[in-house]
Amino acid sequence: MIKLTKLSGVEFVVNSDLIEFIEVLPDTTISMTTGKKIIVKEDIEDVVNKIMEFKSDVYTKIK
Repeated sequence: MIKLTKLSGVEFVVNSDLIEFIEVLPDTTISMTTGKKIIVKEDIEDVVNKIMEFKSDVYTKIK
């Protein structure tokens, strides 16, 4: 799970395994495998970095 911020300023967490793709339209828009779209304040690089950090933490704890 990664923590993101909606345009309204509300923080929330999302299951990064359910992200299908991310676009900049011009705001960062996350399309989920469920069909839902979420617009966030973070830029695309920040979202990708958060996903990579989360995955790294998970795999490190498994070993």
